[in-house]
Amino acid sequence: MQDDETDRDAKVQEPRLWCDDGWTARVIKNQDDDGWAVEMIMDGEDEPALVGPWTMGRDKKNPKPLDASAFYTLVKTATEVLRRHEQQLHALLHKSLKVRTASARLTIKLDIVPDDDNPSATLSACDEAGEQLAQVEVPTSFKLTPDSAAEWIANDFRKPGR
Repeated sequence: MQDDETDRDAKVQEPRLWCDDGWTARVIKNQDDDGWAVEMIMDGEDEPALVGPWTMGRDKKNPKPLDASAFYTLVKTATEVLRRHEQQLHALLHKSLKVRTASARLTIKLDIVPDDDNPSATLSACDEAGEQLAQVEVPTSFKLTPDSAAEWIANDFRKPGR
């Protein structure tokens, strides 16, 4: 069994295929034109995190071979793409805004839990000290805006009718 583990962890450093550090870089025929592309796939994933154009070799027919410098630049770029995707998803699912009332400044948050079977969303309000004042379940389609937050506060934090 140890040989199987060693095979999986082995580095591959071929002109059109590099595997190392949890990533696979594969030079492929570009579907959009006559050139070449490179795809970066994180181990365990089905879809590439990054697909981009790849340089032609000196013969202007075959792709330039992968090398260590190019591979690690591609790893860095693909990792950054995944990080940005995660940040964007987090921003879509967790919204927050500040609302000033006559007596306090409140933080209103909308947290959405995507789930294929039972998605949910929670609207909450906290004071400046971070003390939770209210929390209600809302539809995942609820839009948190300054107006909807002010309306919720004005209605004594009752569940919005939207």
